[in-house]
Amino acid sequence: MYAKAGKIHESRGVFEGLPERDVVSCTAIISGYAQLGLDEEALGLFRRLQREGMTYNYVTYASVLTALSGLAAFEHGRQVHNYVLRYEVPSYVVLQNSLIDMYSKCGNLTYSRRIFDTMSERTVISWNAMLVGYSKHGKGRKVFELFELMKEENKVRPDSITLLAVLSGCSHGGLENRGLEIFDEMMGRIDGVEPTIEHYGCIVDLLGRAGQVEKALEFIKQMPFEPTVAIWGSLLGACRVHLNVDIGEFVGTQLLEIEPENAGNYVILSNLYAAAGKWEDVQRIREMMKEKAVIKEPGRSWTELDQTLHTFYASDRTHPRKEEVFGKVRDLSARFKEAGYVPDLSCVLYDLDEEQKERILLGHSEKLALAFGLINTPEGKPIRVMKNLRICIDCHNFAKFVSMVYEREVSLRDKSRFHHIIRGVCSCGDYW
Repeated sequence: MYAKAGKIHESRGVFEGLPERDVVSCTAIISGYAQLGLDEEALGLFRRLQREGMTYNYVTYASVLTALSGLAAFEHGRQVHNYVLRYEVPSYVVLQNSLIDMYSKCGNLTYSRRIFDTMSERTVISWNAMLVGYSKHGKGRKVFELFELMKEENKVRPDSITLLAVLSGCSHGGLENRGLEIFDEMMGRIDGVEPTIEHYGCIVDLLGRAGQVEKALEFIKQMPFEPTVAIWGSLLGACRVHLNVDIGEFVGTQLLEIEPENAGNYVILSNLYAAAGKWEDVQRIREMMKEKAVIKEPGRSWTELDQTLHTFYASDRTHPRKEEVFGKVRDLSARFKEAGYVPDLSCVLYDLDEEQKERILLGHSEKLALAFGLINTPEGKPIRVMKNLRICIDCHNFAKFVSMVYEREVSLRDKSRFHHIIRGVCSCGDYW
């Protein structure tokens, strides 16, 4: 009860005071942490109870896998999966759904699909987990193929989340015509699902990605809903990519009125102005941030090594190997510049000289995590990095050079989506 009410400290207090614990109480507290996004706490408690000899059931493992999904801890997740197989934990559909989700969020769609294909029974959650996985990875055609298979089997009816995943997949996969057709079918209630504000948001994103920024704005004006922050943000991102300053300025103004405390909106608008060479407007946005005392949420990136998560913050000086990691980032920057890398200084929203701006960019958490991965993994092994915010343009470019120069596959999961970079080419098409 306390956990579901968001009062996890009270929940933990009751748990620690129990005269005896069973599998239900242990699962309830682990699940409580996982559902609230307190993934490291959930994993830490699971390990402690494991050391104390507690036994678990399939619901416990499903909860632990939820936490591992949030952390994108691939090696940990695989270890839990091996344990489930070794001790022949019954493969109920809820556990298999959690495995699909975990592998997908850890960047391994092959494992997700393998589990999906071997399921004796699939619920709509199973289909949705696989569809969302493909969508987040930008695999638009895979999303569409799986959706067609779902309709052919005709055993499970698509729901609102199914169609959200399909529309998002069409958007990320460049299938705008198919996405618009599916939305038209929704409007005609062919699948029996009524479009929500999120479905409308997918169409705005789809049109924006296709470069139809004006059409996307008109679509917003005709929606039966009041546009959300997410919808305006999606269109502002499209304006940045397609350099539509006029509409970007209008959209940016809407966003700054709705949530003046969100630093991300200022960053995107500033980047749009910088890309268009409108430096006076860049300065104006920076002054607005100072006046309103807007503080950007600290960037945090992490990577897994030998089942240990190594976390880095922007300009981090806390990691025990900080000097080695910072030295590696500086070396990488110098080497990449010889290969054509040019730091994107528009990502720094401070009134500093170019050298200081470049120094700040080198301290971004993604670069520290990438450098740590290069130092500690064998040649040719993929590097996986996760981030709590959207990756900036400069770090995205930097990651592409890591992939190209070192011939590594780089997998970056940010707040919004996955970036799979092979030989310097990203699955997002440089649009996110």
